[in-house]
This record gives sequence, C-alpha cells and structure tokens, in this order.
Amino acid sequence: MLQDLGKQAVFNITSHIIFIMITWQVLQAVRIEEIFKKNRVFEARVLIVFLTITIGSVVSNFFIDLINWAQQIVYLF
Repeated sequence: MLQDLGKQAVFNITSHIIFIMITWQVLQAVRIEEIFKKNRVFEARVLIVFLTITIGSVVSNFFIDLINWAQQIVYLF
C-alpha cells in the first residue's frame, strides 16, 4: 500500500515536470514581453515563469484526475 503511494507520488511529480516543460516551450512562442513597458524585461520573465508553473500544474492535475477517475470506474459495477 505504501509502495503504491510512492509510485503515485513519482508519477505525479513527473507529470507536473513534463507539463511545465511543455508549457514553457509553448509560452516561448508567445510575445508576452511586448505588452510590458520598455526596460521591464525582468517583470515579463517572472510573469512567464509564474504562468508556466500555473498552467502546467493545472493541466497536469487535470490529467492525473482523469486517470484516477478512469481507474475508479470499475467500482461502479
């Protein structure tokens, strides 16, 4: 039982990291810096990092929940 929790923890961490990396690549294609004033590069980069973590975590949580729900469907019958 504890081993299953450990496996799920590793899966969740890996999922979050992968989706954060994918989100980072996608956000690099968007020119967020252009909506900031000149000489505000640091603030734009911080926003990109926060958006990356937020979006990547939300998408990862969605897929983790979806997998968990799919595994629980067997208890319906």
